[in-house]
Amino acid sequence: MKIGVVGLGYRIGYLSHIFSVAKPDLSFVAYVDPHPAGLPYAQEHGVCMGTQYTTLEQMLDSEEIDLLMVGSPNHMHLEHIRIGLERGKKIFTEKPVVISVEETMEVAKLVAQYGSDNLMVGLVLRYAPLYIDFLQAQADGSIGDVTSIEASEHIPPYHGAFFIRDWRRYERYSGSFMLEKCCHDLDLYNGVMGCRPRYVSSFGGRRTFVPKNAPAVDGANDMEVYHRKPSGWMGSDKVFDSDGDIIDFQTAMVQYENGAALSFHTNLNVPDDFRRFAVMGAKGMAEGDFIRNFLRITDSRTSDRLVDKSYDVSGLSQHYGADEQMAEDILNHMNDGQPLPVSVTDALEAGLLALTMDEARRTNSVIDMSPIWQQFDAALGKAS
Repeated sequence: MKIGVVGLGYRIGYLSHIFSVAKPDLSFVAYVDPHPAGLPYAQEHGVCMGTQYTTLEQMLDSEEIDLLMVGSPNHMHLEHIRIGLERGKKIFTEKPVVISVEETMEVAKLVAQYGSDNLMVGLVLRYAPLYIDFLQAQADGSIGDVTSIEASEHIPPYHGAFFIRDWRRYERYSGSFMLEKCCHDLDLYNGVMGCRPRYVSSFGGRRTFVPKNAPAVDGANDMEVYHRKPSGWMGSDKVFDSDGDIIDFQTAMVQYENGAALSFHTNLNVPDDFRRFAVMGAKGMAEGDFIRNFLRITDSRTSDRLVDKSYDVSGLSQHYGADEQMAEDILNHMNDGQPLPVSVTDALEAGLLALTMDEARRTNSVIDMSPIWQQFDAALGKAS
């Protein structure tokens, strides 16, 4: 299998190693990126990334590839996806797929034209062993009808400062923090609910990474904790005086079409961080944490602990054991047509929820998503 890359950032540099471990005989033959931040990592782990090209069109004209990996900044995804699909390529794109409602509708039209199997998405948490075990317990009836979910994604200070310094600090490039980082989580809970979000409200802003909170020492922006994770394209040294426009905390409430509700919280400055969910159902409760590596399921009527499991995570994985499974499943899908646990449509729906949360936050309103879903279905070519 031959792979070409457009946007060789840190994530794709890492995934080149993960994919090579999963299938040692595949080859990365070419890439497009004027400043490939992920190239050193790939080279350090024995992955040759092939020939560097100036444009995606030039690479596709010159190379025969089986899979195009899109790791460019989010605002470039639509163009790169369109070019790849028009050239008949299968595509793996990093999340989020695109950065706006309008671009989402454009991708939906491309999916209607070229088929969803030709566009795969790196929503890696769908492959996490913890989530897979939870879904099995849900399918077995241990939870019953879901009534509500309380969930969070919390970011430690070193990682939060990365977002404040990186190109992702600008919504015109990232879409928003909720979209860029939390679309993983929103996709998971959409999957648990089994239906679409209907009503959305949200509140948030920036309260940590502002000038008044800069440590009272010389060179506050140079403190090691805030630069532990290097930034790439458009990177900045500024932390508490960043010119970015993303938020650093947000809460949201969602009511789904089935009447169940989700409360979700994110914050970029949580030193003892956790990525937790508590799913309440008519028959039982499930509590899990991807960072603290546990899943517990408890019967509502007897309080019996039905599942109490901890997870050992390999040093190779950046996402709780999910990266290796994602690479293996995508390669099996490519080779044998095996189904994947997440589709591009799932990813676009999670993105629309994140974008609606941001619109609700900006407007201090409760938003009915029904018109958005009607527009999305029309773009996908589905009958109303």
